Amino acid sequence: MIDLIVTDTPAPADRDAILDGLNDYNRAETGGDDAQPLAVLIQGERGVTTGGLLGRTWLGWLYVELLYVPDGLRGTGVGRDVMLRAEAEARARGCIGIWLNTFSFQARGFYEKLGFTLIGQIDDYPIGHQRFFLQKRL
Repeated sequence: MIDLIVTDTPAPADRDAILDGLNDYNRAETGGDDAQPLAVLIQGERGVTTGGLLGRTWLGWLYVELLYVPDGLRGTGVGRDVMLRAEAEARARGCIGIWLNTFSFQARGFYEKLGFTLIGQIDDYPIGHQRFFLQKRL
């Protein structure tokens, strides 16, 4: 017998059990276990991080999980430089592409200027907006 529990407070061990099971399955199916974090940090005075990119390379692709450029640096080329540094590292790691997602109120046009193309969209997520999925082949 099994129980199905609905909760908004899963324990860290619950997350670990799900993640470990999924990772084991993925490794068995792909033969890959090359996940590696990647960060490009924007640092100001005294080395304090004010923004940047967090992602990971895995199975030949870079996934950009988070990108934040502080208000005062937007439009100065810093965001482009962050993305180009991440792309260069992805190439060095042997990646064939980069993928990410963004919302309609965020930076779709920015990514498209960098050569990304739309590969998927969810309308009304959040309601009144869209979520976009983009990729760039290297």
